[in-house]
Amino acid sequence: MLLASLIIVSVSLATAAAETVHGIMVVSRHGDRTSKHYSDYTLTNLGYDQAFDVGSFFRDTYVVDGAPRKILGISPEAYVTNQLYAAAPDQQILLKTTTAFLQGLYPPFEDINALSVGTETLNNGTAVAPPLNGYQFVYLHSRQNNSPDTMWIKGDELCPAFTAASATFKQSAVFQDNLARTKPFYAQFWSVLQNVWDYTPTNLTYAKAYDIFDLIYVASIHNRTITANVTDDQMFQLRTLADNAEFNNNFNESQPARSIGGAALAGQIFTQLNQTVSSQGKLKLSVVTPSYNNQLGLFGLTKLTAASPDFFGLPPYASALTFELFTPTTMSTFPSNIDDLMVRAMFRNGSDGAAPLLPFALFGRPSLSVTWKDFSTEMLKVSITSTGQWCKTCNSTATFCLPYASANATAAPMPTASAVNGQTTSGGGMSNAVAGVIGAMVTLGFVLVGGLAFFLLRRALSKKKTVGEAAIVPREKPSSVGSSEV
Repeated sequence: MLLASLIIVSVSLATAAAETVHGIMVVSRHGDRTSKHYSDYTLTNLGYDQAFDVGSFFRDTYVVDGAPRKILGISPEAYVTNQLYAAAPDQQILLKTTTAFLQGLYPPFEDINALSVGTETLNNGTAVAPPLNGYQFVYLHSRQNNSPDTMWIKGDELCPAFTAASATFKQSAVFQDNLARTKPFYAQFWSVLQNVWDYTPTNLTYAKAYDIFDLIYVASIHNRTITANVTDDQMFQLRTLADNAEFNNNFNESQPARSIGGAALAGQIFTQLNQTVSSQGKLKLSVVTPSYNNQLGLFGLTKLTAASPDFFGLPPYASALTFELFTPTTMSTFPSNIDDLMVRAMFRNGSDGAAPLLPFALFGRPSLSVTWKDFSTEMLKVSITSTGQWCKTCNSTATFCLPYASANATAAPMPTASAVNGQTTSGGGMSNAVAGVIGAMVTLGFVLVGGLAFFLLRRALSKKKTVGEAAIVPREKPSSVGSSEV
């Protein structure tokens, strides 16, 4: 599958000269950090470097003169305010990640031999260059928890409906089966985690799949002596179990409330691309850095899981999901007819310089791109598109939801909506259908890991069309632990 994807992207890039990119929307993942188990977790220097490198990659791909997918009309050297939108929650890891991305996207003028571009000349003839070698202060929207704009990228927080829906996963047969079957596997890690102050052997279960993986994975990067005896196979299984637990916490086709965060993020993606359309290409590039759980919800809602089983798993550190708005022909201006516009999803799996930007089909369709009108229709089926809708869907008591309190007695399902000429018109009715598919229920299999019996649920299609929890979906095993960053 990976080889086929590489062939596809090679063809795509080879024919990029016949296309015109008019704007992009980037959903980025934060870089390397210390463990979330501890309240003072922070972005590491490695994490800064990763985010900066991703920003540099996007600069080389979409911004500089001669870039293979240069966005039409984007400033190649100097940051222009109305061409770029960036937002992150007021949480230091996500905020710092986005800042580093923007530093790579528009680095100091001196670093790109363009100091003269940023230099101003006063009336007396004095030339004044920006400080810090021509540092470019790119505006970043910091979304505080009590701001209604936070829900676009942290739609799972302050949302009782999501919390209640996510908790039902623990009552499911899949969860209980995983919990029982993996006890012997998790028990072997007590020697690794015994110094975690609030852990006891009883904590070592599938119920803490993500936390256990996170503690051990972070230690494998920053404190290898603790995890010297953890094999690559064990790390891979820890990640696979964490993937499964977190995906199920954030998506279930039959329970839309689990993916409220993903639905709000889908609304943000549509809103930004729609602004590019309605402004006739004045907005060139948007970037947001949400938390991984909202990204998982988005993967399910847009059916990226049908395009690759990798989307059932946690997005790697410094990965980026990109939505390109383009025309399939060479153009010198924004198209007058929006029927000429196409959209495709591209994913880059981490910050490694060799990591390609690969296209993946949206909405379960066979084509790697869809028309703007079809994209709008499908995206709005699964999106939350207003603060009032989010407040009602969540039954939220957040301060900014008080004006909508009288409407919060019953949670609202997802909206139906249409997009015409770049303008959104919400329908009065509500649809309970949320796009995304888990697939059929699966059968179970046994896998032996490190001499211990480890039970791994293997993905198999059932003839019965039942929608429910996603079983563990094995992904391509990485060549090393370091390539399985999450």
